[in-house]
Amino acid sequence: MVHKNAGALAVMAVLLMSGSAMAQQRTLTWNADYDPIPLAAAEAMIADFEAANPDIDVVLNNFDHEGYKTAIRNFLTTDAPDLANWYAGNRMAPFVSAGQFQDVSDVWEANNLGEDLASAKASMTIDGKQWGVPYTYYQWGIYFNKDVYAQVGAEVPTTWAGFIENCAKFKAADIDCLTTGTSALWPAAGIFDYINLRTNGYEFHMDLTAGKVAWTDDRVKATFAEWAKLAEPGYITANHAAIDWQDAAALMVQGKAANFVMGNFAVGVFKQGGMTNDTLGFMVFPEITPGIPRAEDAPTDTIHIPAGAKNVEDAKKFLAFFASADVQTKWNTAVGQLPTNKNSSVPTDDPFLVAGFETLSTAYALAQFFDRDAPAEMAKAGMEGFQEFMVKPERVDAILERLEKVRGQVYK
Repeated sequence: MVHKNAGALAVMAVLLMSGSAMAQQRTLTWNADYDPIPLAAAEAMIADFEAANPDIDVVLNNFDHEGYKTAIRNFLTTDAPDLANWYAGNRMAPFVSAGQFQDVSDVWEANNLGEDLASAKASMTIDGKQWGVPYTYYQWGIYFNKDVYAQVGAEVPTTWAGFIENCAKFKAADIDCLTTGTSALWPAAGIFDYINLRTNGYEFHMDLTAGKVAWTDDRVKATFAEWAKLAEPGYITANHAAIDWQDAAALMVQGKAANFVMGNFAVGVFKQGGMTNDTLGFMVFPEITPGIPRAEDAPTDTIHIPAGAKNVEDAKKFLAFFASADVQTKWNTAVGQLPTNKNSSVPTDDPFLVAGFETLSTAYALAQFFDRDAPAEMAKAGMEGFQEFMVKPERVDAILERLEKVRGQVYK
């Protein structure tokens, strides 16, 4: 049974008749924050779960996104449901540290999830234990205009050096090598994430966003030195600080820009502008430091068992169900995102979902995006610094010193 409104009271357990015997139906409560399309997918999945487990009644309390961010902090301590939605990585960590999410490593072990959900495992692991199950994500990477590449005679690069060489060709043709729109700041974070992940690796990136590394560290400076190879020659759209990401997408649609570091949600905007599968391309962000395992930005939605859950046994059944390949295939087909289970499938008629599924399923690890991985105050200061650096790369030392001061204030 599904209750769509937040705060809906759990249904009283009903009695099931089986001949002359009577069995009590168990209730499983789930708090979530779904928009209409994923809410419909959740309702369909609950129906499937209840059909397979007729003795369990699932009650879904659905909140709006912003309200949920406050509500979860309250209900985890006062009236915990059996299941709660959240996010992976450092967004999950405070609840784990506070003892508010249960260790579900046994669910992973019993259902071979370490293998099936391998790329997402690191983002669900703290202190060697898994604290929830990831069920959907989407890829980031570089989207590009194939016609523009053909126009200047550029090949799709596999290395950072090759990418920078292409930038010189685009610059000579008066085309922005890399476009972005940072008036809302967050698109700059995607560029930083990838250059840092490719320069220093996943573990370093996570330590930096967790406040364990100084922003003035030489390894951070190495990341900005690679970024400067784009910023200093003017290979990035000059007025990016004054435009939003949709404006930047329009530049790529019009052939005025070649590449865009962005999430898969942008594909619809590119196609609305007139691009097709024949003119729009996708590539994995190229290698910078040879040999570093390839990590990707893939914001991941997760489901957890709160410490105060009353029906833990059935909650673990539900986690195993939601982690399974077939269930994740059905869910993600409905919402147009990617399953975290590598044995799931994606629609073969969408080349960007196919490419994204391959990219993420074979990744070493997944970052959640800078403004999820870092605390809000650090994320804001960082993204302001990233925007400023792309406009004035000569200010790098002052920017990093400023970010180091913020780090000292935020992580205490």
